[in-house]
Amino acid sequence: MASKKKTPAINSSSTADIAFLLLCYFLMTTTMGSQTGLSRRLPPIPDKNQKVEDQKVNRRNIIVVKINQADRLLAGNEPMDVSQLKDKIKEFLSNPANNPNLPEKEMKEIEGYGQCPVSKGVISLQNDRGTSYHAYIAVQNELVKAINELRDEFSYRNYGKPFLRLDEDKQEIVKKAIPQNISEAEPKDVAKK
Repeated sequence: MASKKKTPAINSSSTADIAFLLLCYFLMTTTMGSQTGLSRRLPPIPDKNQKVEDQKVNRRNIIVVKINQADRLLAGNEPMDVSQLKDKIKEFLSNPANNPNLPEKEMKEIEGYGQCPVSKGVISLQNDRGTSYHAYIAVQNELVKAINELRDEFSYRNYGKPFLRLDEDKQEIVKKAIPQNISEAEPKDVAKK
């Protein structure tokens, strides 16, 4: 008669404890990517007692950027490719030749800098409900890139450094000199009209 050999077993009573400790370790040491959205400045909440006034904006101070359902781009009544948009917006906002068809400049006193001509230009972005997300983000990126390049140019001219390498006070000065005025209209469903 052969005797039954007992197979040795691994003591698994502490396996759950080890798994729990490993889980805790990885949860504490792993960084989760924080997703950031597009930064936009919203208007302040109006006071309930404030009278509503009609603000008249000069037509020359607004450039309308439209994206249709076929992802075609129209900027200031000119059809264009997305790659051309940045230069168009830079020219519009800076108005280097003081063109009467481009935005006015207003002399503003900026604390810590002095008098500075600031563009009154506003970018109005309108898109169709059928616009692809890719086209919408590509246009947004080009608009922000144009403003960032203008801010860098101002920073190099006045401080000898790019905008992102300036201290907070100087960045605030540059933001006031080159404001980011982007207005987004509610998407429209052009196909139903």
